[in-house]
Amino acid sequence: MYRDRAETVFVYIAEAHSTDGWQLQANVDDDVLVASHATIEDRFAAARKGVARLGLTLPVFVDPMHDAVSNAFAAWPERIYVVDENARIAYAGGPGPFEFDPDAAYAVLDQPRDRPRRLPL
Repeated sequence: MYRDRAETVFVYIAEAHSTDGWQLQANVDDDVLVASHATIEDRFAAARKGVARLGLTLPVFVDPMHDAVSNAFAAWPERIYVVDENARIAYAGGPGPFEFDPDAAYAVLDQPRDRPRRLPL
């Protein structure tokens, strides 16, 4: 939908609802059972399964085991960011799931490029 205006990537971070952590019944019902990652190989394997399960076609990156991306962007358990053409954050979504708002990110992407963008307060 926004391919003419933005590149979209997905960053897989530490599992939010691991079987040995905060497991949700919805994950059990949907057979999404992932243990906490002990190694980077575990994290890559879980990311691959998620990509296949969701049918993702966008680029997927995997956060290193020291969670550099998650920590830098306060991404756990989920978050949306829009980074503008000058590598500045144009939109920083709230933490999911309750403040996960794709429509707010779309609104930023819908703004004309020649108009300055403001971060929500």
